[in-house]
Amino acid sequence: MAIAKAERLMNLALCLLGTRRPLSKRELRESVEAYLEAASDDSFNRMFERDKDDLRELGLVIETVESLDGEIGYLARRDSNRLPPITLDAEEAAALGLAAKVWQQARLAGAASGALQKLRAAGLPEDVDPYEAHSALEPRIPVHEAAFEPLMLACRDRRPVVFDYRKANAAQPEPRHVEPWALECWRGHWYLAGFDRDRGAERVFRLSRITGKVRSRGSRFGAPVPDVVTVRETVASWAGETADRSALIRLRAGAGYPLRAKATGVRELGDGWDELEIPYGHGLDAWLVEFGPDVVVLEPAELRADVVDRLRAVAKG
Repeated sequence: MAIAKAERLMNLALCLLGTRRPLSKRELRESVEAYLEAASDDSFNRMFERDKDDLRELGLVIETVESLDGEIGYLARRDSNRLPPITLDAEEAAALGLAAKVWQQARLAGAASGALQKLRAAGLPEDVDPYEAHSALEPRIPVHEAAFEPLMLACRDRRPVVFDYRKANAAQPEPRHVEPWALECWRGHWYLAGFDRDRGAERVFRLSRITGKVRSRGSRFGAPVPDVVTVRETVASWAGETADRSALIRLRAGAGYPLRAKATGVRELGDGWDELEIPYGHGLDAWLVEFGPDVVVLEPAELRADVVDRLRAVAKG
């Protein structure tokens, strides 16, 4: 069975690499012998989707192209799947090994390990062990959101997606049609930056508020993708990193240490409460809600109203 699957994957890869135009599922089924033996269309579709995902996991860049008549086709361009010779010194290998350790608690652990094996096969020096360098450091980035992996693949493959998203001040989720750009981690939370087709503008989505499955759409991006630095700045701004004014809050004594670290002024009020002046930027209301009854917003009035709206939405379930 393993040999048969490997042969099927090889034949599919050769078809995708050898074509100059996108091939439809029908054409691929006629070109790969194992697909002709599929018992039904449903069986073929399941087999093809698994094979396509397996090839992508192996590093093959497969493009999904929609023709003018709406038919979906697939191809793997040779220039997108050709790598120059790889040379790494000991320091570079150590950095890659450290990056791979970051994902040990996430579903990317296997992919990170496999990537290092591919680098070794491509010329990583045999006397360099990327896992041994800086072994005293054990970084971790936990990824618990089910939406992370499909969104990561969609960002990589430049595939638009659809998902249901619940805003912090909304009682029910609503569908979003997004061209995903990049995933960024900020303050322990993962965010997706992309182009919201329904609103015609860039938006940032917190992964923990995505409900249900992330569905891919077979079409191309309609908006230009900014460089990675701009995307990071966008996420930081939406998540509350940039502040242009101050807010005044009451904080329960002994609570809210992240807020205390950001405070520009702290005054003891007595009775177990402190008064803090903190930078006020986009996203501060969502952050304050996370501290529940330990925080009371004093001013400005619009921030207090936003926090109250979010708490009411949470209370409604």
